[in-house]
Amino acid sequence: MDNVSRLDLEAMRNVDIRTVDPATLVDICAVKIDKNLPQSERIRDFIRQIKNPYCYRCGKAIVKVSFSDTTATLEDRLEHYLKSL
Repeated sequence: MDNVSRLDLEAMRNVDIRTVDPATLVDICAVKIDKNLPQSERIRDFIRQIKNPYCYRCGKAIVKVSFSDTTATLEDRLEHYLKSL
């Protein structure tokens, strides 16, 4: 996530699934995680592949990710997810 600024993340988070062009979204089924990479590299690689971790496709469905009011960050959630693989 080195090259992604907080402003970039905010813009990604604010994508409206009602108006976004599905053709611009990455299908998460195409994302491949190399489990041999260190955790920080898996996170970077995931972000690089998915482009927008808050809004992507799963087949024909558009997925919008949000979190409840908590102190956990996207990076915390991604770290937890990638550790579970």
